[in-house]
Amino acid sequence: MNVREMPSLHASVWDQSCNAHFHAECPTRELFDQIVDKWSVMVLAVLEREPQRFNAIKRGLEGVSQKSLTQTLRRLERNGLVIRRVLATSPVAVEYALSDLGQTLLPPFRSLYHWAKSAIPSVQAARQQFDARDL
Repeated sequence: MNVREMPSLHASVWDQSCNAHFHAECPTRELFDQIVDKWSVMVLAVLEREPQRFNAIKRGLEGVSQKSLTQTLRRLERNGLVIRRVLATSPVAVEYALSDLGQTLLPPFRSLYHWAKSAIPSVQAARQQFDARDL
């Protein structure tokens, strides 16, 4: 979808039931909170290639703690974005894969990544200007 084909923010992207203010009961507010954090985005990127076991995911995410990764995988599974499969091995192992719904998140996350990558020089300049101000 190119920019001209994208719906207007005022037309359909912001659901009128949430009044574009993300009131406390807006279901998208909770979903955003659960999927648009650094570990969730990175887990989905790691799983894009192929299903992986917990330790392989952890190795692919420098700095993530076991607790944070466990919580992230549970949230993604609860929201239907990741599938957890127990492997009949000895000892028993668990593998994680993107669900069909999780696959649908990859294009917007890729777009966000490419935007961030291209915008980082401007962001860094803005940070330097902000930090240089006499506050």
